[in-house]
Amino acid sequence: MSIVNAALAIFGLAFAPLVCHGPRMRSTSRAGGCFLTICILAGFPLGLAIGNPMKGILIGTGVGIAVAVLTWLVDRARRSG
Repeated sequence: MSIVNAALAIFGLAFAPLVCHGPRMRSTSRAGGCFLTICILAGFPLGLAIGNPMKGILIGTGVGIAVAVLTWLVDRARRSG
């Protein structure tokens, strides 16, 4: 196993200059996908509480999309102005 891991590590390091095009870009954007995931996961137990888990997941998805879009709009306004 260590031989295979060493071979893969050497292979990965040998081709790193071909894959990487330069230094990492600095990212100043905010991520909204975490809100989508949290809302979907929170929607399931809430759906169980009302007796319809799928309805809870769909409501959580809708709320998560709304919060993610709101995050995107706030971030876009922050960067442009």
